Amino acid sequence: MRRALFLDRDGVINVDHGYVGSRDRFDWMPGAREAVRYATEAGWLVFIVTNQSGVARGFYTEDAVRDLLAWIAAECRLAGGRIDDFRYCPFHPEATVEAYRRDSDWRKPAPGMLLDLMRAWDLQPKHCAMIGDQPSDMEAALRAGMRGHLFPGGDLLAFVRTVLEEPPDTAR
Repeated sequence: MRRALFLDRDGVINVDHGYVGSRDRFDWMPGAREAVRYATEAGWLVFIVTNQSGVARGFYTEDAVRDLLAWIAAECRLAGGRIDDFRYCPFHPEATVEAYRRDSDWRKPAPGMLLDLMRAWDLQPKHCAMIGDQPSDMEAALRAGMRGHLFPGGDLLAFVRTVLEEPPDTAR
């Protein structure tokens, strides 16, 4: 029974300044690195699942998204935690960059990113939880069959503690 915590990025791991595509625009949410460490120490896998329409809008590249996600993972390792894997969706149906203009089953509220990670890591939805800051995150969790928790902002560590203490049989 492997347990997994799925975290949205903007608004959960970092302050959402709108289209954050580089370290210079990245500000950690209070308690974010500590929350990843806490989940890691509790034996949970930790994943990031993030819509990145900034790529589709031409604000930054997929390489920039991957570089920033790798840096986030490295910073979490330095704090004693681990980001086990991540998925991002660069597509948007109204993209200004034509190559990224399409509907995608990975774009939340669709559950594609979550389902792909569950398949790749052989996970059961009842042992997974999603933390996001938008209704689309909660819809993706529901459609993937896992618990969704709407993060209101503030201290992510305190919020993660309550989520991880919730018994798995409360899955939707």
